[in-house]
Amino acid sequence: MNLIRPRDRLLIAGLAVALIVVFSKQVLVLIDRAREVERASGLGLLPALLILIVVFLFHQQGKRQEAKAQAAAAEAGVLVATARAEEMERLVTFGQALGRSLDIDSIRDVVTQQLPKLAGSDEAWAMMRTERHWQALAGTARENRRDLERTREALAARALDSDVRTTDPVSMEGHVCIPMTAGGHAVGVLGIPENSGPFTEGRWRVLAATAALLGIALRNAQVVQELREHSLRDGLTGCFNRTHALDVLDVELRRARRSHLPVSLIMFDLDHFKDVNDRYGHLCGDAVLAAVGSRMKDVLRGSDLKCRYGGEEFLVLLPETPIEGAKRVADTLRRELADLPIHWKDETLNITASFGVAMGLPAEIDCEAIISRADAALYRAKEQGRNCVRLSAEAAMA
Repeated sequence: MNLIRPRDRLLIAGLAVALIVVFSKQVLVLIDRAREVERASGLGLLPALLILIVVFLFHQQGKRQEAKAQAAAAEAGVLVATARAEEMERLVTFGQALGRSLDIDSIRDVVTQQLPKLAGSDEAWAMMRTERHWQALAGTARENRRDLERTREALAARALDSDVRTTDPVSMEGHVCIPMTAGGHAVGVLGIPENSGPFTEGRWRVLAATAALLGIALRNAQVVQELREHSLRDGLTGCFNRTHALDVLDVELRRARRSHLPVSLIMFDLDHFKDVNDRYGHLCGDAVLAAVGSRMKDVLRGSDLKCRYGGEEFLVLLPETPIEGAKRVADTLRRELADLPIHWKDETLNITASFGVAMGLPAEIDCEAIISRADAALYRAKEQGRNCVRLSAEAAMA
């Protein structure tokens, strides 16, 4: 530790000069005696003493420089340690927030809030890849949002080659793209503009850790969503199961009551389905049900709830749809099913279905009541020749 500060050196120099002046006579006496000793002994005491003094001064200066270098190195080490501690703190906060997020919307909120700080740029962006398309997680809050999304989708698709499972950064068109993977699955791309400042070793370290954490969180959310979908859907037809359909119907009836918007329900049943099982076997019956589920998915809207109610009975919930619209949807689906060829071994089967349509009554929140009315309309369609659409009694009167 250097006890003499730079501001004290002038004071010490002045004190030394004053001491020399005070003891000048004694110094001269000592010098004279040293010369007498030199003459008597033949030794060069004064030059040796001068050399020792000069060497001592240089030695002290070197020690001071070494102490300064050590202090600077220690200070730089403290700065590096502080920076790494801040990096770790940000990453830990990011990881904890992602750990509490089990769906894509929650992850998007976390990424929107924390990605600019972690990436060191407000222009950082992240794209998630699903089975059919890319989905933006952050970095598109602008007027030309759709154009930006298309550009970044193209960059992400090029950076995330389906045959490559690497996390090495890829530089293209002014962006650094870091693939996000988890468990061998490519889930997305993290992007940073190249003009967003220097990419130091510490920044690369943070970006790599951010991409790894986000990739794991996205994969976990996808797995949770897949498990949830499997638990709510019928494995044969891909439609929702009865329990989930009743829950959604209850929610939609209550929403319709608050918003005064219409909600309609279609129930249909495959005609003579038992004859198909008896003649061709249950495997053929399963193929018919799977084909029906696939055609429903193609014909109906994504917002329409498609449900396998039981056996060969299906429900279709149509939010914000009046009875006239529901009747048109039912008739379209009826024609599509009648024109659907089902190939089984060396034969081609054709099926038909009977439809009953009901609409939620004002202030109605009873799921069983609307299902009962749709079922009654379906029963009348069966009685009146099958392969037709019938409305519930109150809907027909209206």
